[in-house]
Amino acid sequence: MKKNIYFFSDSEYTSKEEVHEKIGIRGRRAMELASLNLPILPGFIIDAEIAQRLDKINLKPHLTNFFKKLESGTGKRFGDPENPMLVKIVISPNMVITTYPTLHNFGLTESTLPGFISFVGENFARHEVQFLIRGNLEIEARIAELENRDDDVRTLKTAMGELDKELNAEMTAKQREKSVRKHLASLPEGFFSSKKQDAYNQLEITLKRISLMLKLDDLEKNDTALIIQPMVYGNYGKDSASGMFFTRNIVTGERKIQGDFFQSAFNSIGAQGKDINKITKTYLVQLDKIAQTVEDYFKEIRSIRFTIEKKKLWLIDQRAVMKKSTQAEIKTLLDLHSRKVVDDKFVVRSVKPNRLNEILHPIINSESVSKLKSIEGGIAGAPGAAIGRVFFSTEGLIDAYKVFQKKGEDTSLILCMPATFAEDVKAIEVATGVLSNEGGYAAHASVVARQYGKVSLVKPELRIRGKSATMGEVAINEGDYITLNVPHYGDPSIYLGTAELIEPNPEDSGMLQFNKLVRKYIKDFHVRVNADTPRDVSLAKSFGAAGVGLCRTEHMFFDEKRINIFREMILSDTLEERQTALDKLLPIQKTDFYKIFKIMSGHEVTIRLLDAPLHEFLPHNEEEMKKFITYMKSRKTKKTISDNEIRARCEALNEFNPMLGHRGVRIAVSYPEIYAMQIRAIFEAVYTLQKEGVPVKPEIMIPLIMNENELKLIIFGKKIEGNSIRGLTDVEQEVREAVKAKPVEYRFGTMIELPVAALGAGEIARYAEFFSFGTNDLTQTTTGLSRDDCNSFMPDYTLFDILDGNPFQILNHYVKELIDLAVKRGRMTRPDLVTGLCGEHGAIPDNIRFCMDAGLNYVSCSSYSVPIAALTIAQLNIERNLV
Repeated sequence: MKKNIYFFSDSEYTSKEEVHEKIGIRGRRAMELASLNLPILPGFIIDAEIAQRLDKINLKPHLTNFFKKLESGTGKRFGDPENPMLVKIVISPNMVITTYPTLHNFGLTESTLPGFISFVGENFARHEVQFLIRGNLEIEARIAELENRDDDVRTLKTAMGELDKELNAEMTAKQREKSVRKHLASLPEGFFSSKKQDAYNQLEITLKRISLMLKLDDLEKNDTALIIQPMVYGNYGKDSASGMFFTRNIVTGERKIQGDFFQSAFNSIGAQGKDINKITKTYLVQLDKIAQTVEDYFKEIRSIRFTIEKKKLWLIDQRAVMKKSTQAEIKTLLDLHSRKVVDDKFVVRSVKPNRLNEILHPIINSESVSKLKSIEGGIAGAPGAAIGRVFFSTEGLIDAYKVFQKKGEDTSLILCMPATFAEDVKAIEVATGVLSNEGGYAAHASVVARQYGKVSLVKPELRIRGKSATMGEVAINEGDYITLNVPHYGDPSIYLGTAELIEPNPEDSGMLQFNKLVRKYIKDFHVRVNADTPRDVSLAKSFGAAGVGLCRTEHMFFDEKRINIFREMILSDTLEERQTALDKLLPIQKTDFYKIFKIMSGHEVTIRLLDAPLHEFLPHNEEEMKKFITYMKSRKTKKTISDNEIRARCEALNEFNPMLGHRGVRIAVSYPEIYAMQIRAIFEAVYTLQKEGVPVKPEIMIPLIMNENELKLIIFGKKIEGNSIRGLTDVEQEVREAVKAKPVEYRFGTMIELPVAALGAGEIARYAEFFSFGTNDLTQTTTGLSRDDCNSFMPDYTLFDILDGNPFQILNHYVKELIDLAVKRGRMTRPDLVTGLCGEHGAIPDNIRFCMDAGLNYVSCSSYSVPIAALTIAQLNIERNLV
């Protein structure tokens, strides 16, 4: 039997693989710690080969020498009445998921109890006897279950329940003694005797009962080992303590141990803790050394439990830390990297892409919400945490923001609406977060919130009535403070009141340094940004974006100084009136494009010409309508227009199905002067920058193409029966000749967002030099699902497995097939066709894998998602040995 028992200590261990296969996961962990020369508790392991055959072996002769080693290390003796060494049994299966009872305090018998009491006190000592009995009752209950002794199972589980209550209750020593006498009757005879050899007998009884349990449990046959280690106590007098610490700060990542110690206490229960860094310097030096050794070995932050018994420090165990922040994780990896403990690839592989959401957005300090009422659940639209006063309309929020700003008050505001539209972008930009009840991950509020780095939560049960809202029995009034918590993992929640936020700082967090390592592993496939403001473009570039994949020009028109000019253009009767309004917008657009091109100097910038249905720009409430009417009447024009006429024209532009109506390229066919103005603005900006020596790579995207004829018409123009449309190439040439500039390289392309365009990609590629797959609309038009409305019934589809997840997050199989087909057909016509994906799917790791496999050149996503997409690409390149 001795060849099946393995000793370990801070100076003795085995690294043989054949041994590690027989000692279970906890046994392997013990050997790992032993190999690090740390002050771990010594112990020995009975391997899986004999753990099920102990009932046929006289154990004491085989264990005596091992116990002598344990006694030598601890200065106590097993079974000694005056200074007893107690031991624990750890059941060590190979399966992590298997759970077994905690078995402590063996050697605590009638004869050793007085000696134990002299060190820890009578009440605690008798509590530990109860704990010893509780563990053994669970072993007996499991054996009874495996032997189908139902009556015994019920009796034993009743006793276990009683003991659980008693262990956690305030009891006198006499009451605990009475409890012990009562429950001993359920255990084998001799378990708590006062005979001379009672400690060994007690241990042997339990080892044989465990062996029987393992034998009866076929699932664990020959797969489970047993570990025996001495117990040490932090309440063994004034020179003793217990504690737990992390190898570094789990929130900030600062290289300083974090935790508490408890002087003269067994554990933290009922004890007053002190900062671990205030422990006696001798111990602090030891703990710091243990922290770095453990962290370097496991290459991550770990939590460590320790006990000081009579001035001797023992490492009890160490574990992975599940609740560490992403910042702490990245700082740890960068620290390990700086000391050459790990290489570049290890750092890049070690962080899950979606965890970067946390480091890019504020998170809640969990201690600050312990007393706040919360409402759980909802659909995560954009991650992070946000605090603010609630307002129920864009106008209300903007007006409140101006008032609070003027008064020097808190301007943290949350927009709460059923759903948002293009005109609400200005409120989302100002707000800290958005709370809505329609749509989901791909809804307008969620998409725009992600773009601006704001928080978005969709609560379908939210009911808004005027200036108040209810969620179940909870009411929120305008001006009330709430806190939105939308973690990158786990369920969202709303707290009533204000929490404390931990704000992100990309520089201090190590994010920028981490991004530099990530970019080393990005080669042919890149990530661009969806952005239409200089701020977002600049932020994305700092995160490593290799260009702009989608600049939504319609967002540029919702600024207060522009929107009414644009509305004037929409309602114009004649080309001359429309051109007058467009001439006002031209210099504004030029400035927009100039700034974006300059920031993204040397990288492609894809500008999507006007796409949104015209009615989205018109007033959506009475207050906006009144402001627009005032503007229209203030114009210096000979032609007058009545209030009713303005209202009627706005009403006439409403469509039954606007997402498939008069939008995108269809607007350009009807009103080519709109795209002509945008092209003029683009190339005036391009040739201004050319004179300044700034390299620019413009790409012009024509949206919502059905066939090649639309694209040919818009790019090259056409004359027919006295009617004509001037091509966009003609406008570019006109601008270039006017400023006497040299030609620049630019591309015309299209967004593939309709199945008909994907199927006709071969013909469309005759005129398109790039394809950008708009997968939000492509998903809508392929599946017939509205991204804003499907969440009302999507839970039913999920319940019955009708769809594999939310198609507006994970690309649908048939949408993928259309993309794959379009790429192949497009490149048959134009081998150098550039292809990218610029829907909200572009930051999801599974979708990125598909895009790379399908031969796309890039994905494009919101600014705050760029690091996530970049990390995913780098990890896939490493996985595939492409870098």
